[in-house]
Amino acid sequence: MVAYTELFSSFLRKNQIKLNEPMSRHTTFGIGGAADCFVMPETIEELQKVIVEVTKANVPFFILGGGANLLVRDKGIRGVVIYTGRLQSIIHEGNRLRVAAGVSTAKAAKAAMEYGLSGMEFAAGIPGTIGGAAYMNAGAYNGEMADIVVSVLSCNRNGQLSVYNKSKLHYDYRHSLFMENGEIIVEITVELAPGNIHDIEVMMEEFNRRRRMKQPLEKKSAGSTFKRPAGYFVGQMIEEMGLKGFAVGDAKVSMKHAGFLINDGHASCTDMMNLISEIKRRVFDGYGVELMTEVQIVGEE
Repeated sequence: MVAYTELFSSFLRKNQIKLNEPMSRHTTFGIGGAADCFVMPETIEELQKVIVEVTKANVPFFILGGGANLLVRDKGIRGVVIYTGRLQSIIHEGNRLRVAAGVSTAKAAKAAMEYGLSGMEFAAGIPGTIGGAAYMNAGAYNGEMADIVVSVLSCNRNGQLSVYNKSKLHYDYRHSLFMENGEIIVEITVELAPGNIHDIEVMMEEFNRRRRMKQPLEKKSAGSTFKRPAGYFVGQMIEEMGLKGFAVGDAKVSMKHAGFLINDGHASCTDMMNLISEIKRRVFDGYGVELMTEVQIVGEE
């Protein structure tokens, strides 16, 4: 049995270390069993030390940002969950912003607006953190992180920092280098264009208005559950299969947008996984299209 508190007590305060922490408290789905240990570094240096200690102790770890786009299994997560949400700096440098991984994507977009910088409007309503958005190349309304990210500061499993410039990031649809190399995003730099603050704000408000109309923002969900297959719209296929409102336990297809699955009460991960499997089966039977989950599924099976 790993003595997690002792592992980190020399450089983290007691209130930065939690044992048997329910992951349902830290995901937008509101689903997930307990993590053995949940740590909350507040600086890059603390994050590096945490990574070094778990690597030395051969303890598995998982990096958590805003908990969006994430489904945690009912048995929880073995090892250490490292929460980056307390890394919160935003540094303005001309047409660029250096943003710590734990800053919410919405907060970063708002900061860009306040500095009179255009190009992040698409991100204003994307849930989760900027680190998570950069990791998965999140996008909306014809924009994606690959359009604006010029470099990423990351930490490897030995606690060493590296800077990757844009040409090295391997960005593709919902994909980045960090899905390949396992390094942890610490900070990103985005390059934007000078713009009119009022115009930027109007565009962000319009995008958010569309989201409120079309997406079940009032419900617990992880955003779009499935990746978009070439030539198809997932929500449309699910709706045409008559699955709007279809539920397994409290896991349910949204009545507002069939591409969104929601926790309509106290859904378990098992409920949500069974719902996902049934949707995949019916869409494949009806269209011959194999749906791939965009949501990351983690934890003990």
